[in-house]
Amino acid sequence: MSTDYGRIARAGLWDNNVVLVQSLALCPLLAVTGTATNGLGLGLASTFVLVASGVLVALIRGLITPEVRIPIFVLIVAVLVTLVDLGMNAWVHDLHRVLGLFIPLIVTNCAILGRAEAFASRNRVLPALVDGLMMGIGFTLVLVVLGAVRELIGNGTLFQSAALMLGDALAFLELTLIPDYHGFLLAILPPGGFIALGFLLAGKRMLERGSLKATGKGSG
Repeated sequence: MSTDYGRIARAGLWDNNVVLVQSLALCPLLAVTGTATNGLGLGLASTFVLVASGVLVALIRGLITPEVRIPIFVLIVAVLVTLVDLGMNAWVHDLHRVLGLFIPLIVTNCAILGRAEAFASRNRVLPALVDGLMMGIGFTLVLVVLGAVRELIGNGTLFQSAALMLGDALAFLELTLIPDYHGFLLAILPPGGFIALGFLLAGKRMLERGSLKATGKGSG
């Protein structure tokens, strides 16, 4: 299998992005991105599970028979998500309380099981680690961007309550960009999430189309 790490990175961040291309994990994406802080928290948790599950599957891939591979992959992901859930409850309780059910539901994220099946089970440890990391970062970036857009339009702030939820070290992230802003409720409600995601998807298509035209591949 390919060990072209540049291509693996580009696939995770852009070409095969979990949300913008695969259209996976839309339920937590739209539910928790009322603020950039929430998006960052869920993204980091998902990235940890993607990386750890990829590494574990790559390590034991020679021991797993095809008949039981899916149940074993699900078990690995479930154990990792349980550890994340307990850890967040212990160390970032306020964020854990906000994200709520969507932390355990990481188990049902098809992107995680899909990367275990499609990539980690067929590659060595290092490529699996890089693939999980890039897929996780790509997912996190979309969560943060979508959360930032919705939070800015809805409240006029960025990374609201970052210090409370993620620790005092990240207090510098908290910004009030529009003082005395009365807010736009639609932006932080589920319909606002769908609208913002639509604009993100359209923006990606426009950038790709512009890139094709610039290289002369889009003619005709």
